Amino acid sequence: MSGHAHDEVLITALECAERIGITVRALRLYEQHGLISPRRTSKQWRLYGRNEITRLNEILALKTLGLSLRDIEKLLRNHSTDLTHTLSLQRDALKETRTRAEHGLQVIDALQAKIGSGAVVSIDDLTHLARETNMIESSKDTPAWRRYEQMRPRTEVVMDPARFTSFAGAYSTDDGTISIVSERDGKLFYRIVGQQDIGIFPESEDRFFMKELPVQISFNRDGNGNIQSLIHHQGGFEDHAQKMDLNLARSIEQKVTQRIEDQRPMPDSELILRRVIEDHARGEPDIDGMSPGLGMLATEQKNFIQSELEKAGPVKALSFKGVSHGLDIYDVEFENSKMEWGFAQTFRGKISHLYLRPTF
Repeated sequence: MSGHAHDEVLITALECAERIGITVRALRLYEQHGLISPRRTSKQWRLYGRNEITRLNEILALKTLGLSLRDIEKLLRNHSTDLTHTLSLQRDALKETRTRAEHGLQVIDALQAKIGSGAVVSIDDLTHLARETNMIESSKDTPAWRRYEQMRPRTEVVMDPARFTSFAGAYSTDDGTISIVSERDGKLFYRIVGQQDIGIFPESEDRFFMKELPVQISFNRDGNGNIQSLIHHQGGFEDHAQKMDLNLARSIEQKVTQRIEDQRPMPDSELILRRVIEDHARGEPDIDGMSPGLGMLATEQKNFIQSELEKAGPVKALSFKGVSHGLDIYDVEFENSKMEWGFAQTFRGKISHLYLRPTF
């Protein structure tokens, strides 16, 4: 036991290694890299408690994503471990591993069936098999890694406010999601059309972050050093947006603002929502009809949503409630339950936001 906390249990290096399933040598290696700092007894025996084992979970989760110890050392230096973030990272990494394994099994089943029918397995079949069954993936190409990185604490750096005007303007993604960056009173603000301005703060020359949300905005320059695009980093996704005409963006935003003031739904709003619910009830959400970020989330959650809709039963009635932050909000009555659904579309007709929650 230790005087650090009356109810905290500390275990030796051997106990720690055996319980976690690693070697004592690995513990020493992590310590040499500065990743963990076990406590010491008067005789210099290493002891591991809650904080050290929480950090070990984070290290092992990052190793699962393919990061080297050198990469992990750079990533975790001067940052304490957040158990909530670590659990999210572990969950995401395991879900991605499961998804890749399921895809690989489907490919194997298809090839076994092909061989069983007497067909010849082609080079394309074999290369596809190798790709789909390769469980080692570049860590920075996975949503789990990106989500973890985006959730990390950020540090604001000093920047001359006079430079903020170069980032100002309107930006549009391929699916039609519009964001507007503006400078005001020596500060920089970012908003999605129909939503409120949120302050963004510099963490490097062309990278900014929100203090209110785990969101980062990075800007890209052309060969002449002019800002030409931005990337919106959130929820494990990176949304790329090109600079667009500011007057056109403001015109589109004015229409959204007027809809909010009038509490008027989008054209064919109810029909669109009915189709979205029907697609999810079949387990076949229209991913092509969504923005890329929403499509990724819909794919991840489609089994859960389908299960909830199966329990809810058929739709009996939809009732428009109003417009909030550009989303059309509906009360949906099912045979066995009631839910609130909200969604928004871009000016190019893609669904950019979608949520549902039970109501009582």
